[in-house]
Amino acid sequence: ECPLCLLPQPPEAFPTLASCAHRSCRACLEQYLRIAVGESRVPVACPHCPAALQPTDVHHLLAEPALRDKYEEFLLRRLLVADPGTRWCPAPDCSYAVIAYGCAECPRLTCGREGCGTEFCYHCRQPWHPNGPCAPAPPAPGLASPAAQLVHTEDSAHGETLAQAEAEDIKVCPRCSAFIMKINDGSCNRMNCTVCGCLFCWLCLQEISDVHFLSPSGCTFWGKRPWSRTRKILWQLGMVLGAPMVISLVAGIAVPVITIGIPIYMGRKVLAGGPGSRRSSLSGCQQCFSVTSSVLLSLFVSPIITAVTVGVGVPLLLTYVYGVVVLSLCR
Repeated sequence: ECPLCLLPQPPEAFPTLASCAHRSCRACLEQYLRIAVGESRVPVACPHCPAALQPTDVHHLLAEPALRDKYEEFLLRRLLVADPGTRWCPAPDCSYAVIAYGCAECPRLTCGREGCGTEFCYHCRQPWHPNGPCAPAPPAPGLASPAAQLVHTEDSAHGETLAQAEAEDIKVCPRCSAFIMKINDGSCNRMNCTVCGCLFCWLCLQEISDVHFLSPSGCTFWGKRPWSRTRKILWQLGMVLGAPMVISLVAGIAVPVITIGIPIYMGRKVLAGGPGSRRSSLSGCQQCFSVTSSVLLSLFVSPIITAVTVGVGVPLLLTYVYGVVVLSLCR
C-alpha cells in the first residue's frame, strides 16, 4: 500500500530511492516532484523525511523535459545565490548570472548572455552609472508595480492602503532577493527562504540566529511590526532597573518550590502504583520504607539541584540584562 495515496500497488510500482529507504508509488512521486519543482522547492526532500532526493532519481521520475530543465536551473540558481560574488543581470527578462570576484575597485560588470550585454554596477546591482554614486535599490518591479499602478491611476486612500498592505505581505529575501509572501496575521516572524535557505526575520529583514528574538532588538516572535524606539528604550530601562527585584523574587519562589516540591513529587510517584504493578504486590511496611527512602533521598538531592539551578540561572540573567541589554541601550 502506498503511504501517500493509500492504494494497493504491485511491488514494481515502488521505485527505489538512493537518498533513503522510504517507498511511495511512482504516480505519487511524480506528482509530488511536479508540485515541488513548480514551486521552486529545490533541492526536493523525500515526502516522508528531510533527506534530499538525488538528481538521478529526480531525472528518472520526471518525464517532462521542461520540468527537468527547471529542476537543473533551480539547482544552479540555489548554488549561485549562496556565492557572495554572484551578481544577476538587472535587465528585464534576463536571469543571467555574472560571477565576479575582486570587482570592488572596478565595479563595472557586463552581462555575458548573447544578445544582452547590459552593463551594471557590482555594488548596487543597478544599471551602470559612471557619473554618480550608487543609489538605493528601488523596489522590485514585480513587487511594486500592481500597487504603484493603482495608486497612480486612482490616487485614492483605498489605493494607498492596498499598496501598504501589499508591501507588508510580500518582501524580499535579504540574501537572494527572492520574493517571500506571508500573511500579516501576527504569526511567527522566523522565515526560511526556500530558494537559498536563508533564515531571516520578517520584521527587520536581517539574517538571524536563534537568539535574535530574545535580544532587545524590538523584533518579536509573533508581532506584526517591530517596537517603536520609545517603547524599546522604556522596556530596556525597565529591565535594567527592575532586574534585581524580579530576579530576587523569582529565586525566592524557586528555591522553596524546588527544595520541597521534588521530595513531594517523588513520594507521590513512588506511592502511586496501579493494579498489576510491582508496587501493589509489596506489603505495607515495604511500601512505607520505599516511600520514606525516596523522600529522604530527594531531600538530600533537591538542595543540590536548587543550588545548581540558581547558581547558573541568576548569573546568566544578570549577564544578559547588564551586558546585552545595556549595550543595546547605549547604542
